[in-house]
Amino acid sequence: MEICHGKHKGKHRVFTNPEQLAEEQKREEREREWRQKRGEESESESGSGSGSESDSSSEEEQKQRNKKLSQLNVEEKAPQQLSRREREAIEKEKARQHYQKLHAQGKTAEAQADLARLAIIRKQREEAAKKREEEKKAKEAAKEAGRSKR
Repeated sequence: MEICHGKHKGKHRVFTNPEQLAEEQKREEREREWRQKRGEESESESGSGSGSESDSSSEEEQKQRNKKLSQLNVEEKAPQQLSRREREAIEKEKARQHYQKLHAQGKTAEAQADLARLAIIRKQREEAAKKREEEKKAKEAAKEAGRSKR
């Protein structure tokens, strides 16, 4: 027999034979009958354990459905406990919105710097427009002077 040392790992699988499964089922049935004789297992629990879970869950559902209106309102008004991350995220968002509000009003240092920069740009544009207008008038005057000489 040759042993492979490839990249694929083989799993050693163990299967339970049907006779062993049948023996386990018989043993479980005998234990269940023995418990019933001793009275450890109630009638509602005989069978599978999932049945008792569904009974308790339906009882919980009934309790939830049959609450008084005053109890419901009290529970809804109770403050919800937030995790540290959620609380910090909310605080961060509030701080950002507050900063945006102050920025829009021009009260932050960044907003004041922006407004100063915009004022400088506005002055430069006005000066450039005046200069162009003067050059245009000078050209027209030169044209008129050239026409009058002829």
